[in-house]
Amino acid sequence: MSEADPNTRISAHLHHLAIQSSDPARLSAFYSRVLGFQFERRRNTFIGVARERCLIIEPGQDRTLAFAAYEVAQPQQLSAMRTRLQLAGLSTAGSPTEIFEDDAVCVRDPDGNTLVFGTVRSGAKSVLDADLLPARLQHIVVASRDCARMAEFYQRVLGFVLSDNVVDDEGAVRTSFLRCGSEHHDFAVFQATENGLDHHCYETTDWNVIRDWGDHFARCGVPIRWGPGRHGPGNNLFLFVHDADGNWVELSAELERVSADRIPGTWPHEQRTLNLWGQAPLRS
Repeated sequence: MSEADPNTRISAHLHHLAIQSSDPARLSAFYSRVLGFQFERRRNTFIGVARERCLIIEPGQDRTLAFAAYEVAQPQQLSAMRTRLQLAGLSTAGSPTEIFEDDAVCVRDPDGNTLVFGTVRSGAKSVLDADLLPARLQHIVVASRDCARMAEFYQRVLGFVLSDNVVDDEGAVRTSFLRCGSEHHDFAVFQATENGLDHHCYETTDWNVIRDWGDHFARCGVPIRWGPGRHGPGNNLFLFVHDADGNWVELSAELERVSADRIPGTWPHEQRTLNLWGQAPLRS
């Protein structure tokens, strides 16, 4: 396989996400009530927007990622990405999202996850409701039977940059945190027994707003499943809830900002890495 330029880095951020559900109406009702999304129904698909967040819910298998869409900083990056994919011997697919312009680049990673890179279509709906608690859609995490292969693909082919690895006692990589901007990670992959969506995350501002989200979840009758705590890699505060389908949803604050020349770190595969404050569910 031909090599793409390893020095080319992409500059992008996660703009919207599509997840599948056996009951899209029920799941969209949850995100409307709990995270403030305003949904528009198009047949059996629900397209939701809120302050700094956009979510699409499609019919399908529960807890399944349909695609993740990253907005690039400059449109010319799309032609560069097409060149990288060609050099890697990969073909692009048709874009699954109407939110991006027609020149969006769509590709599948080694596990079959669909990634879209593009620019937001002129006139795309947005919500600037100042009354909503801040929660910017920030990253996704997937589970993989081959974490190392996935991390290598995202760096070599897509131009992401490694921020940190989590390594077990035998030296095998169990988690890789990768970025395509100035925050610690925009994507991460865990070693697991099955491929799939692990969680998606919304970044808020600080500890006080994490508290406010906790109070909001309590008023909504949504229990906190993990946290509050602090991750080691990224140093961010967090709490997790389950949505109506059982997807893990993270609220995060104070995620580490990194410089372009930051040296990747290595963390031990132990509970304290995932939660400096206490217990954590280690992936198998």
